[in-house]
Amino acid sequence: MMLTVAAAYSAVLQTVRDMGTEVLPFEAATGRVLREPVRADRPFPPFDRVTMDGIAILYDSFARGQQIFGVEDVQAAGLPRLQLSNTANCIEVMTGAILPELTDTVIPYEQLEASDHEGFRRFAVTGDVTLGQNVHRKGSDVAEATVLLSPGTLIGPAEAGVLASVGKTQVQVARLPRVAVIATGDELVPVDATPEEHQVRISNVYSLMASLQQCGITAAYIHLSDEEAAMRERLEPLLQETDVWISSGAVSAGKFDHLPAVLQRLGMQQIFHKVQQRPGKPFLFGTFANGPVVFALPGNPVSGFMCFYRYVLPWLKASMGAQEAAPAYAVLQEKVTFNPSLEYYLPVKLQSMPDGTTGAVPQPYHGSGDLASLLYADAFMALPQDKHVFEKGSCYPVWKFR
Repeated sequence: MMLTVAAAYSAVLQTVRDMGTEVLPFEAATGRVLREPVRADRPFPPFDRVTMDGIAILYDSFARGQQIFGVEDVQAAGLPRLQLSNTANCIEVMTGAILPELTDTVIPYEQLEASDHEGFRRFAVTGDVTLGQNVHRKGSDVAEATVLLSPGTLIGPAEAGVLASVGKTQVQVARLPRVAVIATGDELVPVDATPEEHQVRISNVYSLMASLQQCGITAAYIHLSDEEAAMRERLEPLLQETDVWISSGAVSAGKFDHLPAVLQRLGMQQIFHKVQQRPGKPFLFGTFANGPVVFALPGNPVSGFMCFYRYVLPWLKASMGAQEAAPAYAVLQEKVTFNPSLEYYLPVKLQSMPDGTTGAVPQPYHGSGDLASLLYADAFMALPQDKHVFEKGSCYPVWKFR
C-alpha cells in the first residue's frame, strides 16, 4: 500500500537512532550538535561593567547639588578595581572597565566639561544624570549556573563565543553518522569521462554528498552496476561499516531495477515502498536490524533531491539529537493547478515581501528529470493532495534547500 507523505515521514522518524557522542575541542565543534548542557561558570557580566568612557561618581553627591568633580585616578579595562577615597571626587573610567568602589553612576565625556585647577584635573557636569546610568550590572544578563546552551543546539558562531566565554574548551557533541552514498545504473559514467550518446555523467550522488557536507558529514561513495550478484557483492561488506545508506536509482518497476530485491536478500526490513507524492513517488525506505538505515531514492535528480530534504535530512538531524526546527511557510505568488491526487512538491523561489511575509514564486519546471530547474529555486512548496487548484495568496509549507 502506498503511504501518504505524513505517514511516510512518521515512519521514517520512528526509526531514528542515537548516533552516540564524542568530545571535541570547542574550536572544532562549529556545525556540530551539542549533546550536553553548557552553564554559565559565573554571572554575566561578571562585574559591574562600565559601558561609556567618562567618569564614575557617587550619585548621592550629584543629587546634593555638586556639579564639579576632581579626578582621583583612571580605571582602565582589565585592571583591578580601584576605590574612590573621597565621594566628592570621581574616577575616570573606560568602556569595559570594572566600576570603582564607592561609585554607582557613570557620566560620559559628552556630558562633561574638562578643566585643570592647580594641576588637578576636574570635570563639570553639563547634562542630566540619572542614578546607575551607563553601568551594566553584575549578573543582569545571566545568573551563575544558568544553562546557556541546551543539548540539541547546533553550534554556530554565537555558540562558539559562548563556549569560549565560559571556558568550555572541550565539548560533547553528537557523533556524525557513517554514510554511504550509492549510485546505480550502467548508463552512468565518471564526471571526467566523455559520455556516449546513450550515457550520462554521474551527478545525483554529488548533489547528495554536497548536501551532506553542509551538515558536516563526509560520505563514502560507490557505484553499482545493474546486475544483482554484483550489487550484493558490493553492498554486503558495508553492512557493518556504515550507519546510513542513501542510494539513487533502481527502485522503480523497470526490468533492471534490482535494488529492492537485493536489499531484502541482504536482510533489510522494508518499511515502505512508494509514497503519494510528486516528485519522488518510488521512494523506498527500510532498516537492517544490526546494520544501516536505507533511504533508496528515485533516480530522477529532482525526485532524489526533494526526498533528501523532506525525509533524509530530518532523520539525520534527529539522530544527532538536533532540536526540531519549526515549520516554514510561504505565500504562493501565482495560481497553480495540479490534477493527480498526490502531494505536490513545487520548486519555488522565496522572496521577502513588503508586508513582512515570505513569498513563493513557482519556477519553470519540466518534471523530475529537470535538474537545471533547481538552480533557480531555493525550496519546495508542499501542496496538499486533497486539492487541485492552489490560488495566488494561499499559504503552504516550504522545505528549504538553500
